[in-house]
Amino acid sequence: MHQEHVFTRQQVLALGADEALIRRMLRRREWSVIHPGVMVDHTGVPSRIQREWAAVLYYSPAALAGPAALARHGVRSGRDGVRTEPGIDIAVDRGRRVRALPGVRITRISDFDAHVLPNLSPPRLRLEHVVLDLAGAAADDLEAVAILADACRSRRTTGVRLLTALEQRPRLRRRRFISRVLADVSAGTNSVLEWLFVTQVERPHRLPVAKRQRAMTQRHGAGYRDVEYLAWGVVVELDGRIGHELALDRWDDLDRDVDAALDGNITVRLGWRQVEEPCRTASALGRILAARGWAGTPAICSPGCDLWSSTATG
Repeated sequence: MHQEHVFTRQQVLALGADEALIRRMLRRREWSVIHPGVMVDHTGVPSRIQREWAAVLYYSPAALAGPAALARHGVRSGRDGVRTEPGIDIAVDRGRRVRALPGVRITRISDFDAHVLPNLSPPRLRLEHVVLDLAGAAADDLEAVAILADACRSRRTTGVRLLTALEQRPRLRRRRFISRVLADVSAGTNSVLEWLFVTQVERPHRLPVAKRQRAMTQRHGAGYRDVEYLAWGVVVELDGRIGHELALDRWDDLDRDVDAALDGNITVRLGWRQVEEPCRTASALGRILAARGWAGTPAICSPGCDLWSSTATG
């Protein structure tokens, strides 16, 4: 059943049954009630997807929103994205008055029909609006960046599509910040660490603008290079994902470094510690690029920039 064996009283009656049948099935414990007027065809604990369907049907017309919708769209959540939460978010039209249910959070939205995909199972908000809602409600800016980057990294949406949806959301929290982040995401920024590298290391110190997430064919298969200064043959790989310290990841990293060297490039690997010391990292990259022919020099980013002292001591 496309509703995961969850159904409403109205659906049963529309099939030609009567109230007596419903009472009999409930009395025999072949069906059980999840919400008033919403049932499932067993008496065990409803699964997560069954509870999502039950909430959508109870509030119909309604749609999944929040983390539940993000997951049903196939975008992962967790450390690098939105936090997993036990409750279920349901979107309804702003003009409706509905009663809250335990474990269900109600989001009221304008222009409901334009924002919902009713033919999906279960119905849910369009991915771009789910992502923008979660980014706007994030606990801090870095979590917002993670949500935006993870959504684009999933290949299920793009920075351009998110920017288009953002134009329809003039009152979204963090709107200006999200717009700036999406401009970077559209240019190839693919994670929180990459965004911090652009905004804290490369841009304020006026390093050359790199090519980001360039597709390539490696000797060990297809892949992408995080940051590549093509004119000088310098590749920067940013290792910020949890689990990236595992042995297999290390071998993959080494393979990529070997491939880069065989192509005449050098690879610099940066982690959180290096990006969190942006002036020192900018100084080191500036020296590497200069050794490869870059005629420029890194700029001082602010009155407190320790670029030159780090150059002398690094």
